Amino acid sequence: MPQKNVEFGKYGARGIKGSDAVARRLDVLVGFIATPVTAKRGLLARLNYLTRSTRTLQIARQLGLTVTDRTLNAWLNGMQRPTKANLNRIETVYRRVRRHHVARHLLVRLNSGGGTRVEIHPLNQSQVARPHQRVVSYRKMNVRRWDAIVTAWANNDPRALDDAWTTGVLPDLGSQWGQYEYVANIGFAA
Repeated sequence: MPQKNVEFGKYGARGIKGSDAVARRLDVLVGFIATPVTAKRGLLARLNYLTRSTRTLQIARQLGLTVTDRTLNAWLNGMQRPTKANLNRIETVYRRVRRHHVARHLLVRLNSGGGTRVEIHPLNQSQVARPHQRVVSYRKMNVRRWDAIVTAWANNDPRALDDAWTTGVLPDLGSQWGQYEYVANIGFAA
């Protein structure tokens, strides 16, 4: 890939990978439960979400919820409290199941009407010495192909998401697309 940033930040530039910014924005669009899993209300909300149907519970078990039905019922009834490791596992599984459930609907919304308008805010170069600064400006583009991006995000596959973003979307920016591999923020709505 042209302009692949091997040593990003060497001269003081600050930002995040564009694919990470896209994943963060998709997470915001999903609308996860706001109450932390460590609070009783947050824990119960996640457990109720994961056990609301046999199909959802089956998906949760496939994605890493490995406790017995007895333990799960004890957690739901407040008879037992999950360990810290299990709380982390519940949070991870909940996010993966939620992504799995929402991905198809989100994909339809992002692809409708010929795609979704995306705003790319360039990386922060305020700490970079003048001779090393690039001329990078704010860009807008219409992303028409969200399938690979949403699939990689739903499967929690950062490498596939990065490939889908950098090779599937960024080249549409033109010859200087490599300058937008790292960004300050990416914004879009669905």
